[in-house]
Amino acid sequence: MHETLELPADPAAALELLRTASRKMPVLVFKRSPICPVSHRAEAELRSYIGDLEQTDELSLVDIDVIAERSLARGLTAELEIEHESPQALFFKDAELVWHGSHGTLTAKRFKGLSRGEY
Repeated sequence: MHETLELPADPAAALELLRTASRKMPVLVFKRSPICPVSHRAEAELRSYIGDLEQTDELSLVDIDVIAERSLARGLTAELEIEHESPQALFFKDAELVWHGSHGTLTAKRFKGLSRGEY
């Protein structure tokens, strides 16, 4: 089962929600620019991964448009003390950020590995 998770605009509140939600099931945050070809490629990889999910796979998905939600996109990575990039994925499990990557590392194969616990 996969579901979409909506985040509040406040980065600290968003991080708290991500931590809480990831106690129930893993959460994959995907940050992207709607005008960037690299983001479009990474989004296609994400969609391929999502299309291959089994009905029993548990995953919450969060999509952040780095232009429309600039404060959230930058604030969230600031709260996590990691560099803001786009495209970028953040993977939370058991209330912790266990993996993050950007650009060329965002592949369907990498996302599948995360689901198998390969951080």
